[in-house]
Amino acid sequence: MKHRIADATVTVLGADGQPLADTEVTVEQTRHAFSFGNIGFDFIPLANNETEERPLFFGSASLARLPELADQWLELFNTATLPFYWAPFETERGKPDTARLRKTAEWFIERGVTVKGHPLFWHTLAPEWLNELPLDEVEKIQRERVRREVGDFTDLIHIWDAINETVILPVFDKDDNALTKLAKQRGRIEMIKLAFGEARATKPDLFLLINDFDLSPDYEAVIEEVLAAGIKIDAIGLQTHMHQGYRGEDAILAIIDRFARFGLPIHMTESTLLSGHIMPREIEDLNDYIIPDWPSTPEGEERQADEINRHYRSLVSHPAVQAINYWGLTDDGAWLGAPVGFVRKDGSLKPSYEVLRGLIKGEWWLSPVTLRTSAEGTVPVSGFLGDYRVTAGDSSAAFALETAGETKAEARLA
Repeated sequence: MKHRIADATVTVLGADGQPLADTEVTVEQTRHAFSFGNIGFDFIPLANNETEERPLFFGSASLARLPELADQWLELFNTATLPFYWAPFETERGKPDTARLRKTAEWFIERGVTVKGHPLFWHTLAPEWLNELPLDEVEKIQRERVRREVGDFTDLIHIWDAINETVILPVFDKDDNALTKLAKQRGRIEMIKLAFGEARATKPDLFLLINDFDLSPDYEAVIEEVLAAGIKIDAIGLQTHMHQGYRGEDAILAIIDRFARFGLPIHMTESTLLSGHIMPREIEDLNDYIIPDWPSTPEGEERQADEINRHYRSLVSHPAVQAINYWGLTDDGAWLGAPVGFVRKDGSLKPSYEVLRGLIKGEWWLSPVTLRTSAEGTVPVSGFLGDYRVTAGDSSAAFALETAGETKAEARLA
């Protein structure tokens, strides 16, 4: 974990800019630099003060529990992924659900959370009304869609999954959708170039990911093609929905090593581990496994807690990994109805929640500590990279630990 930890000499300055010598101060962490994320789908109704149930693609926890769920969410996570699935986002052409998503993004940002958009281009959940249009028009509208979403959220969202699941894109045959047809005619690389190009043309400093569930060499080959074509990728997204069982530390780290060779940050964009029975391994498409009830069980919860501990520890140990985004806080409304959450349907916490809290806000977190500054006004602070606060009396100041190893920082009290 040395690559995550700074051993800093922090100089505490008074309001006059002079070192504050021989003074008792309190130092505490306020935020992780590492992105511990989760989806924020459930909280769209809460952010919009909605009083009636309204169907979402998924993430439909009961309205009555949302305030408590929000507190549980905010206790652990600092990055929220919001859904921009085109079909439910724009059920009627020209009437996107922009206002609700903007209010939701603002709600998270007001609480110190970074917001990510997912995704700008994805063949799945393309709106049906696209099918009525010629492909030239489909391409035009898709380009406009990328520019519109980036532009409408330019002040709120600075990180996007630019394109989702490109390996399967030109050969997808689950349904009749216009974007797969466009990809077959124009080519996969042209679609990736479209997504990244239109996004950067609208906001050049965006942080853009390519994202996929296919972690085979085929995905590596796509990335090689993309980079050879001169398309700038900021991070590589790896999905790990483990509905068919935990793959284990060795297997996951071996996958990360394969993709880390590109020299780009790795984001574990869609992680899940079950607290109920495991999906049969012969299922090829997870979406094909539909059962009326998929309960969380005591033995499954013990297993999930152990696997969450092992999974997060192994990912944080790898220097290429920059973000872990879990796919659901609660089992209520979870994808496929699977018991993937840290919170049961009745709102009670599973052991996995306590395990993850023990890491993010315990072992990997600097709780308030009282120190005395030296004659030079310095204090030693050792902690995970992130944001910190120092307080002396009624005055406080923020500082950041940005570099692992021995480093220096400065905090000027107000």
